[in-house]
Amino acid sequence: MNKIEIEGYIIGEGCPPFIIAEMSGNHNHSLERALSIVESAARAGVQGLKIQTYNADTMTLNIDEGEFRIEDKNSLWKGNSLYKLYDQAHTPWEWHKPIFDLARQRGLVAFSTPFDKTSVDFLEDLSVPLYKIASFENTDIPLIRYVASTGKPMIISTGMASEEELAETVDEAKAAGCKQLVLLKCTSAYPSNASQANLATIQHMKNKFGCLVGLSDHTLGIGVAVAASAIGAVVVEKHFTLSRADGGVDSAFSMEPHEMKMLVQECVNAGNAIGAVTYGPTENESGSLVFRRSLYIVKDMKEGDCFDVSNVRAIRPGYGLSPKYLDVLIGKKVNKDVKKGTAMSWDLLDKDTDK
Repeated sequence: MNKIEIEGYIIGEGCPPFIIAEMSGNHNHSLERALSIVESAARAGVQGLKIQTYNADTMTLNIDEGEFRIEDKNSLWKGNSLYKLYDQAHTPWEWHKPIFDLARQRGLVAFSTPFDKTSVDFLEDLSVPLYKIASFENTDIPLIRYVASTGKPMIISTGMASEEELAETVDEAKAAGCKQLVLLKCTSAYPSNASQANLATIQHMKNKFGCLVGLSDHTLGIGVAVAASAIGAVVVEKHFTLSRADGGVDSAFSMEPHEMKMLVQECVNAGNAIGAVTYGPTENESGSLVFRRSLYIVKDMKEGDCFDVSNVRAIRPGYGLSPKYLDVLIGKKVNKDVKKGTAMSWDLLDKDTDK
């Protein structure tokens, strides 16, 4: 499987990376802001716009103690209960249609991450063209099977999954009806560090699972995404907001519009730079050949004078003989008067001089 076509976009090897702007909870409970995020994402040049479909009750229990509280000191959400976090971050289901409608009007592929069967059923009613599985759900085999049964393309983030777990997920998705699958290398830390990206896994996953592979990136900046594009990532997903200063559950590791625009441009450049194995001048380099060094007469010479290092040198431009012939010329005679600045050629050698 080398390519997938979704609403006119081709995802696959040899194609520009498919860039997804993830809105997540950065709408900050404002539909107006959510629609502004869609507009801004389109202006930045992304191809996909993704949201998440859940509510707090489909994610967890309304308990504010014990394991239902986030106590990790490194977490952006430390001190929250899971229920409160998901209640704050969810996108109201009645917003989905206006968000999708605007995204499609702006030429974006609009889709979502479902977290249970009810959200899949809801999204089916909205005719989403594909589904994303979040890294925290990549071992939820019943959900994987249910999404795969729609027959639509699936994008699965691989964060935290072992090789064995991922193999099971891929096998179950394919067995349940998924024929078009993209895995996203992902580090499920928010934000994550470039040193944790382990992009070498991209090629390994491609070879092992026989599917397209991309990147879901939670690092700050564009460097990791550009590097992934340069080694063959066909999809790049980044969280997106209008301004980190506005706050929001994911704002700290989200891209701003000017950054997303740069990411889109540089990922395309990186993907194009892969090219093919080639030696010799490219088409763009052909005009530069004349600026190579070559052998020139650097002093006026009379017929019969001998060539030596004082009157023949390797200089620019490149219209004369290659510098590798200098040793061959030394001691040979010139067959006519020549002026300083004459490009050296075999025609200048005395007729009795062998090349």
